Formats: sequence, C-alpha cells, structure tokens
Amino acid sequence: MKTVGAYEAKTKLSALLDLVAEGETVTITRHGVAVALLMPVADTRQITPIEAAERIRKTRRARSLKGLSLSEMREDGRRY
Repeated sequence: MKTVGAYEAKTKLSALLDLVAEGETVTITRHGVAVALLMPVADTRQITPIEAAERIRKTRRARSLKGLSLSEMREDGRRY
C-alpha cells in the first residue's frame, strides 16, 4: 500500500488513479495522519438495505442498558 501526503495526492492524482486502476490502494495523509483511502471500486462492496437493517438490529441487540432505567441515566447525566 502506498502512502502520500495531501499535496502530493493533489499534484499527482492522475498517476495515483493509474496505480489504483492496477489494484493498488493508496493512503492519503494530512500532516502525517491518514485521512483517506483511494482503492479500486472492485474492493468496495455495496450492501443492500436489508443487510444494513440487519446490521443495525445486531448492533442494537448487542447494546443493552444492563438494568438501568432511562430516568436513572438522565439523573446520572445531570450530575456531570
């Protein structure tokens, strides 16, 4: 995986797109911090609305209040 700074990405976008078209993934950084990825479209996968809804349901099930009531959480939040 290639890493480039934002300025270099701006000035060499065409060359970076050529790399991506060949299957390479490019990380773009700003001040040394990764902020974006350029990757081939084939690497990304669109999920269906049904899959998205199921992921949301699983996330909701995984999170529980663990015996706390809404009023207890509200009062706890007011203390801070």
